[in-house]
Amino acid sequence: MPATDLAAQRVHILYTDHHGWLYNWLRRKLGNTCDAADLAHDTFLRVMASRQIPLQLGEEPRALLTYIAKGLVIDHWRRQDVERAYLEALAHLPEAEVPSPETRLIIIDALMRIDAMLTSLSGRTREIFLLAQLDGLTLQQIAERTQTPVITVRRHIHKALVACMAVV
Repeated sequence: MPATDLAAQRVHILYTDHHGWLYNWLRRKLGNTCDAADLAHDTFLRVMASRQIPLQLGEEPRALLTYIAKGLVIDHWRRQDVERAYLEALAHLPEAEVPSPETRLIIIDALMRIDAMLTSLSGRTREIFLLAQLDGLTLQQIAERTQTPVITVRRHIHKALVACMAVV
């Protein structure tokens, strides 16, 4: 049997044996049937997209599904938090300046990519970058506040800016 047929068969068995359980687990976790269905679907897509589906899922194939689904749930909650904060900010705008629903989705997607990029930075790099970008502090002010040499502050900001460019 070709490897692709064997992989498809393994996914099919995994899906038929555990989809209902995963959906119910996600439904309890999220309290929402639509989101649970979407994340269950995305979990199996991730399994299918993996370079190699484990030959042996072991005694507990649900452990693999749970691991993948937990990551998707965290991403889902993070997106909800970002979206909620953005919508709260929009509530303070005059009606004429509120972006269209399509533009809102594009902005939320961009905010999610920025959030992921910031999360990927080390805590120190993120702190220094945010002091420069959000608080508008100079290199010298950041160095004094963080008790870090200016050259090191400059390196952290450079590293963050390179990460920002990778997001685009």
